[in-house]
Amino acid sequence: MNKTLLIILGIIVILILAAVGSYNGLVGSSQAVDSSWAQVQNVYQRRADLIPNLVQTVQGAANFEKSTIVQVTEARASVGKVQINQNQAPSDAAQLQQFQQAQGQLSNALSRLLVVSENYPDLKASANFRDLQAQLEGTENRIAVERGRFNEVVQAYNTKIKTVPTVFFAALLGFQPKPYFQATAGAETTPAVKFDFGTPAAK
Repeated sequence: MNKTLLIILGIIVILILAAVGSYNGLVGSSQAVDSSWAQVQNVYQRRADLIPNLVQTVQGAANFEKSTIVQVTEARASVGKVQINQNQAPSDAAQLQQFQQAQGQLSNALSRLLVVSENYPDLKASANFRDLQAQLEGTENRIAVERGRFNEVVQAYNTKIKTVPTVFFAALLGFQPKPYFQATAGAETTPAVKFDFGTPAAK
């Protein structure tokens, strides 16, 4: 076996090892993105699960604006119409944007409902309503945290597929960049959840 053949074989072995290492690293990063996406879905689902109880509690208030309740109900339904894999992070930016837009409409509807509820002292005094407000506030905070974590693992993944030597194998192995959650108008402020249960009585 001549020296040239040994060099060629050595190069082939190095390339194979680099490809295997890159593939394994990309699989791990991709799984991290999917895991983070599943957690994002969990917190959004938690919010969706709170809404029926919130709506039922609000409906008990006399003369509560029906249009506000309808907006929340319709926004929640529109979120359910967005077809997206709950266990695999979207690879299509347009699909993620559609999901984010539907969730944003629900956030806005919930915010309006809670603002309107300030005009109903009996509703604000309800222990059940106060509990739901607190749960909703906590859920909104979790959503913000999990979205931030998702963007962090997506950044790590997207960086990896553009780093040498992985960049030479990523596309060939079927790994493409993944989209981030993007800030939308007003997204920097979570829906207003007020805990003003009335001013103290005058002495």
